[in-house]
Amino acid sequence: MTTVTQMKCACESCLCIVSLSDAVIKDSKAYCSQDCANGHPTGQGCGHKGCGCHA
Repeated sequence: MTTVTQMKCACESCLCIVSLSDAVIKDSKAYCSQDCANGHPTGQGCGHKGCGCHA
C-alpha cells in the first residue's frame, strides 16, 4: 500500500507540488498557498519560485 504525501496544487494554472502536511486544504483539495485556495482574489500568484500562476 502506498500513501500519497505530495500532489500538484489544485489550482489549474499552478505548477507547484505541495506536501499534504503543509497544504492549505479547501473543499477537500490541496493548495500550495492561501491565494491559490481562494482563487487569486487579488490577481497575485502564489509567489513560489518559477511558478507564474494567477487568476
